[in-house]
Amino acid sequence: MQYRRLGGTGVEVSTLCLGTMMFGAWGNRDEQECHRIVGAALDAGVNLVDTADVYAHGESEEILGRALRGRRDDVVLATKFHEPMGDDRNRRGNSRRWIRRAVEESLRRLGTDRIDIYQVHRPDPRTDLDETLGALTDLVRQGKVVSIGTSAFPAEEIVTAQWVAERRHRERFTTEQLAYSILTRGAEAAALPTCARHRLGVLVFSPLNGGWLTGKYRSAQVPADSRAGRNGDHFDFRDAAARARKLDLVGELAAVAREAGLTLIELALGFVLSHPAVTSAIIGPRTLEQLRSQLSAGELGALPADLLDRVDALVPPGHDVNPADAGYRPPALTDPALRRRR
Repeated sequence: MQYRRLGGTGVEVSTLCLGTMMFGAWGNRDEQECHRIVGAALDAGVNLVDTADVYAHGESEEILGRALRGRRDDVVLATKFHEPMGDDRNRRGNSRRWIRRAVEESLRRLGTDRIDIYQVHRPDPRTDLDETLGALTDLVRQGKVVSIGTSAFPAEEIVTAQWVAERRHRERFTTEQLAYSILTRGAEAAALPTCARHRLGVLVFSPLNGGWLTGKYRSAQVPADSRAGRNGDHFDFRDAAARARKLDLVGELAAVAREAGLTLIELALGFVLSHPAVTSAIIGPRTLEQLRSQLSAGELGALPADLLDRVDALVPPGHDVNPADAGYRPPALTDPALRRRR
């Protein structure tokens, strides 16, 4: 396993991060197998683990907390807040009120006294960034949180947050978690260069594009137990144009990987880890077998330039095959009232 410095924090983390969204009702209900996944990942050298309060509505955090008993100090533990955690309108978002409550609930579920990276899961345009940063700064000073980060923040929000932290004497965001893969390259245009300028550690989610870059999807018929089988809307299978384009690209990318002596998974993970701004790629296995198929990528260095050129020829830099894969659409695009003068 290779390791990299996490932005300007001085902490070293593995180039593969274990993501646990599949632990519990959203993926694997066998808690003992989830524990085996955690143990195997740590034994292979993974020392960064990511979850979120919303994953299976808290169940992922609970399973992970139990799996880490006796090994908590071996990992850099990251979780997130923002998404709705119930019907109460204030059990969500980035307000001081919710952050104070959300962190206590995550600490309890995880069975720990501190969170190493506490991440804002998505921007919240309704909440002043200073309020969010103020609440997170308090948590750092109280020792409940070691460092803070963001997820799916556009480049301009990343810059604004750095400015607010400096002017208001708040803790600074030190990491950003964003969507990046061979099929989702929009982050290359602005978000990744912005993270590099501000020395943020970058954790990449969906580096396998929801399973597309594992090679399991080779036709319009999907395995019943796959993520696409369980959630076809999210992974393009009800979007005929996106599905057809990805099927073509996966076939071509698989051929490129074979010629390079790599698996498609190794090509996909090696691609994101070759970007100079990327620290770690989040893998989210549902089974122990899936984990083992991905761990070898942790031994790869940067892919050779000629191989990356071949990927560029298939999916141009900065291009998202399906724009919905970016993980966040600004309200200015989703709310007509924000772009129409009254």
